[in-house]
Amino acid sequence: MTAGESTAPRRRDESWASTPGSRASMQSNRGRDTAPELAVRRRLHALGLRYRVSIRPIKNVRRTADIVFPRARVAVFIDGCFWHGCAEHYQAPARNAEFWLAKRIRNQQRDAETDRLLEAHGWRPLRIWEHEVRADPDAVAARIAGAVRPT
Repeated sequence: MTAGESTAPRRRDESWASTPGSRASMQSNRGRDTAPELAVRRRLHALGLRYRVSIRPIKNVRRTADIVFPRARVAVFIDGCFWHGCAEHYQAPARNAEFWLAKRIRNQQRDAETDRLLEAHGWRPLRIWEHEVRADPDAVAARIAGAVRPT
């Protein structure tokens, strides 16, 4: 804990962000239609694949996949390196480090639980890192197509 930080619980109307600028930056992050998602979706569509966007594969489970192929029972998640703790690219923020460590761990635990739930219900979860899309979106689309249309 650094000087000036309090261990007292935050009031409900109090921001979690360390600065107003941080708060504005984090609020501007998109939940869907990110650049990596759009790049993959364009390529999947060009391959003739049709899919649903940002839906719950299992209706009564509050988990949303980025790209869903209901007939093939494939749920694709394009995970951001920061939010999901990519081993290759994640850099812990210097400010509010405890908060971000706990957030990353919760996200990773939720991801693992989501994968287990999907598999238990007969789905195939595919996790794609944001950096994989940026490096080679065609290869990512081919990998997804292979899962949707096994040869």
